[in-house]
Amino acid sequence: MPTTSTDPRAAAAALLVPGTTCHGFAVERCETVPELDSDAYVLRHTASGARLLYLACDDENKAFAIGFKTPPADSTGVFHILEHSVLCGSAKFPVKEPFVDLIKSSMQTFLNAMTYPDKTIYPVATTNEQDLYNLMDVYLDAVFNPAIYTKPTIFEQEGWHYELDLPESVEGEGDGGSASLREGTLRYNGVVFNEMKGALSDPMSVLDDAVNAALYPDTAYAHESGGDPRAIPALTYEQFLDTHARHYNPSNSYITLYGDLDVDRALAFLDERYLSQPSAASRRMDAAVAAGEDPSTMAPNPLGVQAPVTCEYKRVEMATTPENALVGLGLVLGNALDRKRTIAADILFEALLGSNEAPVKKAILSADLGGNVVSYTAAESLQPYELIMLQNAQPGVARELRRVFQDACRDLCEHGVPRERLEAIISSNEYDLRQRDYGIADGVAIACDALSTWLYDDDAATLALKYGPVYEELRSELDGSYFEDLLRELVLQNDHMALVELVPVDAAEGSEGAEAAELAAERDAMTDAELADVVERTAALRTAQEAEDTPEAKATLPRLRVSDIGEARPEPPLIVDTIAPIPCLRHGIPTNRLAYAMQYFDLSCVAFEDLPYVTLLCRLLKQLPTREHSAEELDNLLAGKLGFLSFTTEVMTQPEVDGVRPYLLVSAGALSEKIDALASLPREVWSSTLLADADADRVRDVLTQIRIGLEQGFINNGHSAALGRAMSYSSPSAVVREQLSGVDFYLFLRDLLDHFDERLDGLRAKLTELAGRIFVADGCMASFTGSDEDFDAYWDTAGDLGLGAGDGADRGALAVPTPCDRHEAFVIPSDICFAARACDPRRLGIDVTGAWAVAANALSYDYLWNEIRVKGGAYGCGFRAAGERQTAFYTYRDPAIDPSIERVERAGAWLGSFEPDEAAFEGFIVSCVSGMDAPVKPYALTKRRNTTYLAGLDPHAREERRAQMLAATPGELRSLGADVTRIAAESPTCVFGGRDVIAKSNAGFNVIDLLG
Repeated sequence: MPTTSTDPRAAAAALLVPGTTCHGFAVERCETVPELDSDAYVLRHTASGARLLYLACDDENKAFAIGFKTPPADSTGVFHILEHSVLCGSAKFPVKEPFVDLIKSSMQTFLNAMTYPDKTIYPVATTNEQDLYNLMDVYLDAVFNPAIYTKPTIFEQEGWHYELDLPESVEGEGDGGSASLREGTLRYNGVVFNEMKGALSDPMSVLDDAVNAALYPDTAYAHESGGDPRAIPALTYEQFLDTHARHYNPSNSYITLYGDLDVDRALAFLDERYLSQPSAASRRMDAAVAAGEDPSTMAPNPLGVQAPVTCEYKRVEMATTPENALVGLGLVLGNALDRKRTIAADILFEALLGSNEAPVKKAILSADLGGNVVSYTAAESLQPYELIMLQNAQPGVARELRRVFQDACRDLCEHGVPRERLEAIISSNEYDLRQRDYGIADGVAIACDALSTWLYDDDAATLALKYGPVYEELRSELDGSYFEDLLRELVLQNDHMALVELVPVDAAEGSEGAEAAELAAERDAMTDAELADVVERTAALRTAQEAEDTPEAKATLPRLRVSDIGEARPEPPLIVDTIAPIPCLRHGIPTNRLAYAMQYFDLSCVAFEDLPYVTLLCRLLKQLPTREHSAEELDNLLAGKLGFLSFTTEVMTQPEVDGVRPYLLVSAGALSEKIDALASLPREVWSSTLLADADADRVRDVLTQIRIGLEQGFINNGHSAALGRAMSYSSPSAVVREQLSGVDFYLFLRDLLDHFDERLDGLRAKLTELAGRIFVADGCMASFTGSDEDFDAYWDTAGDLGLGAGDGADRGALAVPTPCDRHEAFVIPSDICFAARACDPRRLGIDVTGAWAVAANALSYDYLWNEIRVKGGAYGCGFRAAGERQTAFYTYRDPAIDPSIERVERAGAWLGSFEPDEAAFEGFIVSCVSGMDAPVKPYALTKRRNTTYLAGLDPHAREERRAQMLAATPGELRSLGADVTRIAAESPTCVFGGRDVIAKSNAGFNVIDLLG
């Protein structure tokens, strides 16, 4: 809720006059940023050199961020480990996990930290101004005065350490003697170490790293900023501290303030509390100088410009499945400060490669070199680059890919890039910019965007934010040869490029085998005393991890009270308009002159075995020609007229425990001035797409791309796949989801692709038949979000959307198989695992109220965090109590299965003895309720309200759940302990993980080699 009463822009204008000084900050300049409805003030703290950008606007979701320029000198991941470690206690807040304490006790709408290839950013956001100061205080003390200088166990926990696993026959015998210690298995552990094992299980990440190393061999970008697990153990504690001291100082910092806040108070706070005070880093630097060290060696790592280099071909090997073969072509675009060139390049390559109808992508797919080709513009670096990536590549096609790509671009340079495509991409981008749906708090996204230029030039603090004039200029360039000239420079005349091929090899040849051999050799080389020291240090680390924060330490943390929350933000009522030609859920939500239209088509008329075809139908619509337009014309038309158009499936769990209702959802958005397209184009796609004679190659390409996307999801987001699969062992709704988009759909798709030629005619017929059955008025519910004028204009044009009454198709055709526990572990190419235990609590007779959300908060960020992340080394873990219809435990990038499962099984006992102090418990409630109250963008809010209606939920359920959270007591949470124990014991388990990790489990899984 807003906490200031004055206009923030007017207040800032009165206080921050360029040329004056305010609380030690020299106000350098002010400029209006119309794209963000804000005024930007650029300041410099005179004494410390800290830079500051304040964006004054009326957004109640205020934000703060502090960033540091942190270009790595190697691949030990030191800056990534520092990002984790500084948030593990500080001088003013000497608790073990202040970061976690803030998550579970503040009204934050964003709280995290991010390591980029050349910078590290610590951003926060909240709707409460006092909370913002609390968050700023903890974050600033963390970065400037972290506990890392006095607690080396933080480095060991978050970075890496040795552990010696002893045989069971030895473990109970003390150290067992030196001979027994030599029977142990030496291994590495650490949160970042395990996180990066997971991150670098993604072939696309490995290829991107290799391309960067080839493009920028003499700069920081040649290194893996997150850390390579093969290099992380080379980092010493002293190097770690030295790196912090050289980089985490005000003169190397970039501070952003955003939103409706009291900037006078904020600047005074920054000046008095931190920027005018000595820090731990400065004291270490002063001590080094006093000891005779040359001050010139204490500067931050340099960030240099790479002179043009051409890498004709580079081969990298990776232990992964053959389907993960990749080829990457990297092209350096220029300099980050040339915003016109970077944005133009992004538009250009999106026009050439952004869809299957894009001319260059079409040429590559026609050459049959691989399963898919994607590209992205990496704009957040000193020298932005474009990466064109061939997925599921055929062996040895790297040079052929380059030839086909260059030939297609050469033809476009000679004959012209289609202007309708360029104009459509520009229009689509402008829609996104007006929508401003970043997926995170606006101020956080804007702070990160600002650094994409500010980091490289102190005069460019707002350069990345003022995109309006750039788009105006690029529209004017459509009349000339600008885009052809740019394409020629970037592709045909570029002397700064690299071609890299990622070749899959057997796992035995990969990094795991090398790591195991390395560790065995290190163990053999260790003295008896060194082996004993590993055991002792591990025990000391466990003791530190298990130690409780003292009451005095806990009392240092700033806390909000429940009384700080305020009333819930009212929402306009949901109106079910039965006057409209199609029953319509009408939302009176402000949208900044945008409109959203949706249609929910009931899938209860579809047989269960046909559900996978519905997903294929969704993915093929927009990819095929219609009666009115060719596929290429349609692609341009949709991009130019609509902000987006999507065909997806959604499954609504119903009030009865076995009730399930799936829908095919058509969603579209457009500018208010393009309402006619919003009303007509989705209808054209669903009603007149030429499915019966769909081109075989086009269909095969789309199906292959779906398969590749699913496989990437299993590797990178295995916890989501495991949660969905585990739920399907007990929930009919989850069974349907698996058939539509999960493992069952994936297996169906693989089989279809394996027998594509013989099944093509049947596929065409099935899709045609399903489209005729699904897209009818019977069972359709519409939704509209926008102004009253847009609503009337939409229905005036749309009429009945051309939906007939249908042919009387049986709405009861969907018969869902009875769920059963399959106890599966799916092998994926990875060095870590993802595990989930999940169920519908109604199966166990458990009523999940708002108090469960508070319990989930406590379990996730207290018990499970400490047991599975801190001690176990997993990157993530948690317990979910999503409304009344799902409860689930999960782990993310976990090095082992059984220890985490054992800890999950003890969760109920922990909750049963849960005795937090009053302030801590209030924090759990505050964070839960504020999560419900956080601002939501119009489209997301629309979908949430639609789901409430279609899932048969009480429209007042959120209010009731919020009231239950506020009324929760420690005793009520303790009373849930027995039910949590039942959920942990009786919920089925599913795992996605590496073969070696699964093999070490004694849980007796049904092991399935998912990706072959």
